[in-house]
Amino acid sequence: QVQLAESGGGLVQAGGSLRLSCAASGRYFHNYALAWFRQAPGKEREFVAGISWNGGRTDYRDSVKGRFTISRDNAKNLGHLEMNSLGPEDTAVYFCAAAMLSPAQLVEGPYQNWGQGTQVTVSS
Repeated sequence: QVQLAESGGGLVQAGGSLRLSCAASGRYFHNYALAWFRQAPGKEREFVAGISWNGGRTDYRDSVKGRFTISRDNAKNLGHLEMNSLGPEDTAVYFCAAAMLSPAQLVEGPYQNWGQGTQVTVSS
């Protein structure tokens, strides 16, 4: 298992940018696929972006393609979500998640390891 901790959330104006980080503990982080999910008030949690264990494949939900970039640094046990051109619709609690998955499973998971989440608020 890996333990995950998100950071980097905050309040930003529409059109702005934020970079979220996910710090992982555990010796085998490099074997895990990593993903970001988000949950807005009153809505279901949704997949945002995922990256395979070696970074060779990434997947994004359609609404963030071209604006968000997921990355990872296995040497530092870190994952990142770079978010640009943010809009109020991106306001949510963002969670990182990890699991031993094949690249084809990034979107569907299942993910067993979750962080506590970090709040992202975009003002209009």
